Amino acid sequence: MSTVAQTPPASHAASPVRFSRFAIVAFAVAALALLLGAVAGPGYRFGWWTLGTAFNLLKYAFLVGAVGVVLGIVAAVRTWTGAHLRGFWLAALAVVAGVLVAGTLGQWLLQARKVPAIHDITTDPKYPAPFVAVVPLRQGAANPIAYGGPEVYAQQQKAYPDIQPLHLDVPRERAFQAVERAARGMGWTIDADVPGEGRLEATATTFWFGFKDDVAVRVNPDGAGSRVDVRSVSRIGKSDVGTNARRVRTFLSKVKAQLGVK
Repeated sequence: MSTVAQTPPASHAASPVRFSRFAIVAFAVAALALLLGAVAGPGYRFGWWTLGTAFNLLKYAFLVGAVGVVLGIVAAVRTWTGAHLRGFWLAALAVVAGVLVAGTLGQWLLQARKVPAIHDITTDPKYPAPFVAVVPLRQGAANPIAYGGPEVYAQQQKAYPDIQPLHLDVPRERAFQAVERAARGMGWTIDADVPGEGRLEATATTFWFGFKDDVAVRVNPDGAGSRVDVRSVSRIGKSDVGTNARRVRTFLSKVKAQLGVK
């Protein structure tokens, strides 16, 4: 007698594997957060929208990123435990992208609240390094070029006590050469380079938003050595979120590195 293969009952047939819609939605939300965060700064930099719009986009990016994290976690759990669902790695990517956006913007917000709302950093509050060549460049700038005085310096000292003049055991000429090399190494646009006066002025452009900040460096004799003073001022914004202090700190470190000073 011949044997005929029997087809299993429909109830025993293997269930099809479905791609989790939850994972797709989570990934799409996280990708949207990345897009909003990525275009906010360049859009302002190239004049596509105002600064207010750019900050609103960052706010939305933070919120959408946080939602993406939540959805990604839920989708990851569903796809990990669901025998007939695919998309775990897509859900995991949604979590990573959401954390990247929300975490970065959240940290930036915390930093903004932690530092004082100032935008003018100097190593010499009594006689700040002077601006001459950049004065015409600042026409129309929201922030004045005049230094804010003791009140501003008191806030600076509390937040950045390490920002001090740099004293070097080298003549002014050699110190100024190190200043020139360090300024160019920072990628600044040099607006004035006057070795005879020990004066250098430059414009620093931030990477993401393209903000223009102005820097003045003064090198004076100091006994047998020299003293380097720096001032860094933002053209717009009440708070620089610590940008100018980081710039001054990095610049002075580069000057010391040029001279082999620790």
